[in-house]
Parts: sequence; structure tokens; C-alpha cells
Amino acid sequence: MADRLLARNPISDALFETEARRLAESCKEMSDRFLRGGRLLAFGNGASATDAQHVSVEFVHPVIVGKRALPALDLSAAFEQWAPAIAKPEDMAMGFAPPRGDTTIDETLRGLRQRGVYTFALSGQNADFALEAPSDDTFISQELIEILYHTLWETVHVYFEHAEQGHDVGNAGFLYPFLGKEKQETGSVLDSVAKSIVTKAADVNVLREQVAQSQSERISDAAAAIADAVNSGGKLILLGNGGSATDANDLALDCVAPPAGYSTIPAISLSMEPANISAIANDIGTDAIYVRQLIAQAAPHDIVVALSTSGGSSNIIAALGEARKRRMPTVAILGYDGGEIVRRGLADHAVIVTSDYIPRIQEVQASVYHVIRDMLEQMVNG
Repeated sequence: MADRLLARNPISDALFETEARRLAESCKEMSDRFLRGGRLLAFGNGASATDAQHVSVEFVHPVIVGKRALPALDLSAAFEQWAPAIAKPEDMAMGFAPPRGDTTIDETLRGLRQRGVYTFALSGQNADFALEAPSDDTFISQELIEILYHTLWETVHVYFEHAEQGHDVGNAGFLYPFLGKEKQETGSVLDSVAKSIVTKAADVNVLREQVAQSQSERISDAAAAIADAVNSGGKLILLGNGGSATDANDLALDCVAPPAGYSTIPAISLSMEPANISAIANDIGTDAIYVRQLIAQAAPHDIVVALSTSGGSSNIIAALGEARKRRMPTVAILGYDGGEIVRRGLADHAVIVTSDYIPRIQEVQASVYHVIRDMLEQMVNG
């Protein structure tokens, strides 16, 4: 288990040592375009679409309190038609693809680039920022791309504050302490941001090492519990909020539409139901958005898998409490100290990524659930 997790670290080191300066430069371009009224248009197919969802929520609803909401859209549902229909020259486009590539993503990015849109191919070959897949392993490649776009989101806010001469950097100070009230030359900022990106990627490696050391047994037990449920005829019922919602969607798609060579595992994500979520939130309240769906969807032998960075989301707690009443097995992949989910004993199997910074938590949580998915391939009966 530990070896599976730690296999990511040397690949990550090589990627960010190579790409940090280029990322810093591309993010400077992003900040300029946002300031000119540009938008970030994100899209992908299958599991790659969940990265577009994740990018959209990170830019629109930043986890650092006080940072501005930036215009970003997930166009995955019909990106081949949607992106060209609304794109303007000042916009940015981020196309997500697995290591094997995606011709529809490539063609859409090519057309947008010709119109002046600044393009990211993650991964791909033809874009203003084109990244070759960091690994042939679909899961590892996706995890490292998540770290990459998290650093882009963090860095955009740094460039905003650098552009706003005389303004305190506020909460961004702990992200990039070299910035202060005094304006610096852009070249110096680029160098410092590039170094900070490398440091952030290294922080993920350290956190992944800590999880490998302290949580390997819990990860194995969680995988075994999921396998028991599926082998008994049940399915995974996944849920999460915000970025964790996109992770729940990702794991569901990794089960039902997995990479080549993997078998199908029955799973649903309650986070992938916007009409249900908005209806329940409007008519009852946000605390009920998952418990109401769980009541409708739960069947014998199902297992509930919750993802949460805080461990304290009231709608997750309510759903896990309902699962307890129904004697359903529960798994929770958590951050911080596990929060109320652990304190109330709502998870039969709790895997905790002990950190208080949400992007780093989510990046390592992705490694955790991908390793679980790998293990299920051997543990679930065909």
C-alpha cells in the first residue's frame, strides 16, 4: 500500500522541477486576461470532465477567504459546440485528457487558439501551454495535473496582488511570503513563484509520505469493505461538496467507465445530480441534499463513501447518520483531524489526510481513492 502511494513522488518531482517556470509564466498570462474580463473555459470527457468541474469551483468559489471570485465555466456537457459559441479572444481554455489523448479535446483547443484564446492542454500537445502526460498511469497523471491546476489557481491571486500596488497581500501572504506591500519587478516575481510551485509540489509529497506511513492499514481495510459490499451485490454511493464533489464524481466514473484494462464496478455519485441537489436545497435545505437522495437510492449491500476535507459538513454528516440507521457500511476519506465525522463515529473506515490546507488535502485524497480503486480490481469478483 505504501509503495503504491509513494510511486507518485518521483514522477511529481520531475514534473514540477521541469515545468515550474513555465507554469509561473502561463499564470501571469491568466491573471492579465482575468483583469481584462476574460473567463476560464474548462472541459473534458469522462473522468477528465471532473477536472473541469474542479477547476470551475476552485476559481469561482476560492477556499481562501477574501479572494475574488473569478469567472470559470465547466463546458464538458457539450464543449465541442459550447466553447466556440461563447469564447472571446481574452478568454482562456483548459482541456483535460488522459495519457492516451483525446482528439475532440485537441480539435476544440486548436480552434479556440486560432481565435486568440489562451489554451491549456492537460494533457496534450497543441496548446499555448501543452503538457505531455506525466505518467502512462491514468490515475497518477490525473493526480499530478490536479496539483498543477491548483498551483495555477493559487498563483493567479498572487499576480493580482502584485498588480495592485500598495495593497497588502492579506491571506495570500502564507502562500507566497515574498510578496508584501512593496511592488517588485515581474521577473523577480516569476522566479519566486516558480520556486514556490516546486515547494508546493514537494509539500504534497511529504503529506503523501505521512499518509503512507499512518493510514495504509486503514486504506486497505476501506478497500476490503468496499469489495465485500460489491461482491455481495451492492454498489458504491459517493458524495462530497465542492472540490470533494468533483472527487466523488471522479471515483464514480473510475468505477463505471474505468481506464482500459480495468473492469466495471457499480457506483453512483449523489454529487452528480444538480437538479436533485437544487430541488432539495430549495424545498428543504442544504443539509438534506444527500440524505434525501440516499433514502431514495440505498439498496441492500450498498456502501456509502464520503469525501470531505473538513469532516464537518452538515449534509455529509446527515447522510452518514442515515446510513448508520440503515446499518449500511460507511467509508470516509477526510482531512484536518477527521472532524465531526470521526468524533461522532460515523465512518466504519476513516482515512485521514492530516493537514489544514484544502488543496494539499484534496491532492493526496485523490491518491488515496485511486489506490483504493486499484486494489478493488484484484478484490472484486468478476
